[in-house]
Amino acid sequence: MQIKERQFLAVFTTFAIGGPARWFAEAASEAEIAEANEWARQQGVPLFVLGGGSNVLVADEGFAGLVLHVGLKGIERDGERFRVGAGESWDEFVERAVGLECAGVECLAGIPGTVGGTPVQNVGAYGQEVASVIESVRAFDLNACEFVEFSNAECGFAYRRSRFNSNDRGRYIVTRVDYRLQQNGAPQITYQDLKAHFAGRPTAPTLAETAGTVRSIRRSKGMLLVDGDPDCRSAGSFFKNPTVTEEVADRVRKFAESAGVPVKVFPAEDGLVKIPAAWLIEQAGFRKGHLLGAAGISSRHTLALVNLGGATAKEILALADKIRASVEEKFGIRLEMEPEMVGFEGQGIGNRE
Repeated sequence: MQIKERQFLAVFTTFAIGGPARWFAEAASEAEIAEANEWARQQGVPLFVLGGGSNVLVADEGFAGLVLHVGLKGIERDGERFRVGAGESWDEFVERAVGLECAGVECLAGIPGTVGGTPVQNVGAYGQEVASVIESVRAFDLNACEFVEFSNAECGFAYRRSRFNSNDRGRYIVTRVDYRLQQNGAPQITYQDLKAHFAGRPTAPTLAETAGTVRSIRRSKGMLLVDGDPDCRSAGSFFKNPTVTEEVADRVRKFAESAGVPVKVFPAEDGLVKIPAAWLIEQAGFRKGHLLGAAGISSRHTLALVNLGGATAKEILALADKIRASVEEKFGIRLEMEPEMVGFEGQGIGNRE
């Protein structure tokens, strides 16, 4: 394993933002992951694991430790089970599964990043989330210095959460994910955009048609990585849809009714209610295309903050803080940021949950 010095991280992220890593290494095997962890321990420096770079914001100062870029490859199929290396492209895996007529991930097409990040965030979109198809997760325990496996139940999945980004944040490096899909299963058409697109068809859509439609919708919202499209220099949805009590939801409904701006809310776990963050942001006075220096809100999707060219992490965070403060002042709801914050330790930022 080769360890480089002062590797700029912007080129490894979809935001195209970020200063240098003090040290940087690529891991193509589980042995190299263990080796990198031991090196960081001996040097007494922090270790950050970087996958596809699609859900991170790196500080302008970079990261004062070792950044480990996970590139473990390989896809093994055993009936309806797929064992996939953490470094595999998520979208390419979805395309392969759909091509084999295996259902369960077709609505997650077009999402950037690698397989290893999917259980961490419990990636979801258009009515599906990976928790519904993950059978187990293999990972390296940085504390015990050994490889472990977790069943689906042991992963602690919830909306955009798992044990890997909550209770055990920073403890495990995912090396492989096992998915159980459904051979010749029907696509999951529950999301309103998909229902509307396929309404009135005499025949049910295929998995390929569903995945293709999802990609088209994502492209229309600037959420599909396309070269030359400034709306794509982002981390996807920057804010999570907040879950609130019925009391708070009623307050939001009353505002929506009095203002003549309908809002759709959705049931969540534990009797809570999920409110679209995009609606809250727009009602707080922020529209698509809003600018703050070289940072802005996507011209096609209110939830995405974008780098319009040369934006700094500080500019992105300044815009995020401005949006969050306005939403909290108007609705009493504190928006939570989705991306992982890298290199901000000691600056009072952390993950800002």
